[in-house]
Amino acid sequence: MSLSRKSKKELRKLRKHAAKVWESQQVLLGEGADVAREAGRAVGNYSREQVVPAVKDSYDRYAAPYVDKSVKYSRHVLSDKVVPTAGALVGGAMSVWDAANDTRARLAKGRGFELDTKKYAKKADKYGKQATKKLAKKLEPQRSGIGAGGVIAILLGIAAAAGVVYAAWQTLRADDELWVADDPLRAPDA
Repeated sequence: MSLSRKSKKELRKLRKHAAKVWESQQVLLGEGADVAREAGRAVGNYSREQVVPAVKDSYDRYAAPYVDKSVKYSRHVLSDKVVPTAGALVGGAMSVWDAANDTRARLAKGRGFELDTKKYAKKADKYGKQATKKLAKKLEPQRSGIGAGGVIAILLGIAAAAGVVYAAWQTLRADDELWVADDPLRAPDA
């Protein structure tokens, strides 16, 4: 297909113009990428200098005391409650094991099985009293009254009851405009 000189000239002009537009777009995209890169650096710097210290300060001020309290309380419970209780259980089990081994050894030597019930009753009373005293010392006195959780539960219960009463009142009130007539609409009598 042959083109006229005029058409060829117009095509060359269009090609040059398209190349200029393409170059300007490439330059514009390059500058946009530079701006985006610089903005990323600025956001990182702002985050490092402003956001992180503010978050750390807020954590130290508001959350850290509660975290520290919970860690201290957990340590207290573990060292003062769980470990002694586990030790008592293991100690009791070991004493039962020793008594069983002692009885087995006596039976093996032919001495027989001692059934001095008074002796065992006295020992059981003694050990029971000691265990009761130790447990009574370790148990903290129960607090009387309602705690914060109880108050919150009562308030939520009152709010729920008020909501139910309000919904029932809205449902059962006598608003004429809320009722739909059973008969279809008809023209008024003249």
